[in-house]
Parts: sequence; C-alpha cells; structure tokens
Amino acid sequence: MEEAPSRRTGDRVFRVPRVTSWRVPTAPTPPRKTATVLSPMLIVYGFLALILAGTMLLSLPVSNKTGEFTPVLTALFTSTSAVCVTGLVVVDTGTYWSSFGQAIIFSLFQIGGFGFMTSATLLLLAFGHRIGLRERILISESLSLQKLGGVVQLVRKMALFTIIAEGLGALIFFLRFWPELPPLAALWKATFHSVSAFNNAGFDLFGDFRSLIDFQNDPIMLLATALLIVLGGISFIVVANVMTERRFSRFSLDTKIVLVTSATLLALGTIVILATEFANPDTLGVMSYPMRVVNAFFQSATSRTTGFSSFDTGAMANYSLFFIIMLMFIGGAAGSTAGGIKVNSLGLLAATVWSSVTGKQYAGAFGKEFREDQMYRALAILMVSLGLVATTALILSSTEHMGFMRVLFESVSAFGTVGLSTGITPDLSVGGELVIIFAMFAGRLGPLTLVLQLVQRQHAARYRFPEEQVRIG
Repeated sequence: MEEAPSRRTGDRVFRVPRVTSWRVPTAPTPPRKTATVLSPMLIVYGFLALILAGTMLLSLPVSNKTGEFTPVLTALFTSTSAVCVTGLVVVDTGTYWSSFGQAIIFSLFQIGGFGFMTSATLLLLAFGHRIGLRERILISESLSLQKLGGVVQLVRKMALFTIIAEGLGALIFFLRFWPELPPLAALWKATFHSVSAFNNAGFDLFGDFRSLIDFQNDPIMLLATALLIVLGGISFIVVANVMTERRFSRFSLDTKIVLVTSATLLALGTIVILATEFANPDTLGVMSYPMRVVNAFFQSATSRTTGFSSFDTGAMANYSLFFIIMLMFIGGAAGSTAGGIKVNSLGLLAATVWSSVTGKQYAGAFGKEFREDQMYRALAILMVSLGLVATTALILSSTEHMGFMRVLFESVSAFGTVGLSTGITPDLSVGGELVIIFAMFAGRLGPLTLVLQLVQRQHAARYRFPEEQVRIG
C-alpha cells in the first residue's frame, strides 16, 4: 500500500491508504513431477541391452555342450535372433547348446516376444515413471488401441493371455512327447516349443536343423503349433475385441482388417503352396492327400511369421519360394509377436487402392473411413521396408555366392523376423552374418520405431501450400 494525499477536516488531517494490489502472498508451489517423455530410442536401447546380455551369457562355456567358449559372433547372432523372435540360427539349437544355453535362448525369446507387444509400457513401468497423456497416445498408436485409458490393466491382461495360451500349448505337446521321453525332458521340450510357437520365434530342440520335418504326418502337432502361431500373430488386442464383442458387425475396424486380411492370406497361402508343391517329391509329393493339405496349411501359417517348417524349404520350386517371400514380407498384426509390414498396413493400403480404383473420394472399409495420417504412415512403412530388404539383398548378393533367390529369401526372412531358411544360414560369411543381424534387429524394431517417430513429430499445420497437379500414369 501507499499513502494517498491528505484530506483536511476541521483541525484534523486524515490520510487515506490507497490499495495498489489485492494479491495475497502464498507459500511457494512445489515443483510438479512431469511425466517422462517416451523416446522411440529408449525401446531400441532396451532391446540392444537385452541382446548384449544374451550374447555374454551364450558365450560362456556353461552354455555350450562342449564346455568351451562360444565364438562371440555366433552368440551375438543367436541372441539377436532370439530377442527379435526370428529363429534363424547358425548352429543347431538342440545339439549345440547345453541346457543352460537353451534356457537363456528360451528366456530371450519369451522376453522379446512379450516385451515387443508392450515394450513402451513395460519400460516406463519398470523404471517407476508416471505414464502421461503423450505416452498413452504413443502406446495406443503402437498397439492400435481405440482409447488411452487402462494401459497397466492391458499389460496384465496380455500377460495372463500369454500364460494361458502357452500353458495349454505346453500341455498338448507334453501329452504328445510323454510316451517317447522321460517326464522332465518331455515337459521341457513341450514348454520350449509352445513358447517358441506362440512368440513366433521358430526355435526348436529337435536337432539337425530339421524343425518339424519328423512330425509332417502328425496332424495334432502341426495344427496345435499353427494355432499358437496364429494366436500370437494376430495380437491380444484383436483377441480381446473378438471375445468382448462376439459379433463381426461390432468389431473395431482394426480387428476386421486383421481378421479378414489374415484369413485371406492364410487361405491363399494354403491353396498356392498346395498347388505348386503338390507333386514335388521333396516336399508334399510323398505325403497322403489329407496330410498334403495339413502341411500346406501349416506352411502357410508359419511362412508369415515363424520359422518352423514341416518339409525342406530349400527343396521348394523358385515360384513357391517367391510366393513365400511375399508372405514373409507382410507378416502378422501390429502389436503382436510377428514381424513384417503387418497385415494392418496391407489391409489399409489395399482398401485405399480399391477405393481409388472404384472412384471413391475418401478411402475406407467396412463402412468406416481411414484417417489420412494413418494412410501416410502405412505407406511410409511400406517404402522404408522395401528399401531395407532391397539393400540387405544387394549387400548379401555381393558378399555371398549362393544364388539371388536364396539370398533374397534369407533377407526377407530376417527382416520379417520369420526364420525360414533355404539352408544357407550356417554357411554365411562373417559379413553376411552381420548383415542378417542388422536386418533382424531393424525388421523387429524398425516399423514400431518409425511409427512412434511419426506420431511424435505430428503437429497441426499452421499454413498450407498452393496445390498443383502432378502427372501420374
């Protein structure tokens, strides 16, 4: 306050105070705890640390059946393949690694598979950080969520679903292996195979790089494995939406696209593989007619996401290999354990192309329109993925002398984290192994990191440039 001019009343002088501010002094406000900003590179660093930890453990003599140190490059290749749930190997998992080494590989692809579905959430929760609005938006984008709430509950439900699916699969396989193996050995092999199948990892303990060739006439083994592969490859979000709504008309647009695209690819793959390999004596030709159908279905399911095979992939005709290359490039669903460009992106782009061909002004499907920014992201993922595969194949074709089709097959298998091989993986040079390691890592984290980067950089445009037409066609 300050004194105003005086006023005289009679012989007395009064001074009237002038109020210059009504602000009441308050105690200082404590600094507010801000939410951690989720960086896509945090996910990359987390997976790198996991790969390096796996490499060190697999290098130890206790991990090798011979009791010797494993070469660092072999350990690095195996660790990367396990964390990225790929399944490509330079040494046979069942005969090279000890029980300790197999347990390390098991842990890596379990963490890698489950961690990828919820990596953004788990990394923040593990370090005790508060998940803010921006982080919820990024997580919802990476998992194709329709709402931002309930992230922690979602992680718990994912974990429960994973445990139940893997447990049921292990039970089926245990009953299958029990008559042939001691109980503990049967339980370990059943659990390993179930977790590997659900996480789309493709690792097996059957020895001699044979995968499931010894079970090509066992429909229970093949169909149970295919079911686990499909459940792991369509994502928990889709499964939860199906179980909640129960009617196709009520499913979200994302669920409809995943289910329709996945079913179409699964059926198309079965038909094409059956037609092209039906009379091949080195693949389907030696089987009975019903088992040819079962094996073609199994190969169609595993070709988009997992490295299991019920016959020699290297013996397939080139046109069959090229078709499988396309399936591997597409992969599974976003937010799942599968790799590739994802069926979500394929379905969105295919529907966009169809809308353009039919003359529709706005692209969409199932009575809903697509968001324009999502179409741009899907197109970005497609182009970046094509560039990565082309670069990988170009480098391998110059360092390896194995035929371009086999090199291209290996490149796409690594990028799509599929794990199928024509048999050239153990014969790769040091440079070739390093290229495949990079392709597996980039294929696993590249699409997710790219999407998160695009979401973070998105902002409202303050101005628009004038339009001008570009000649097309």
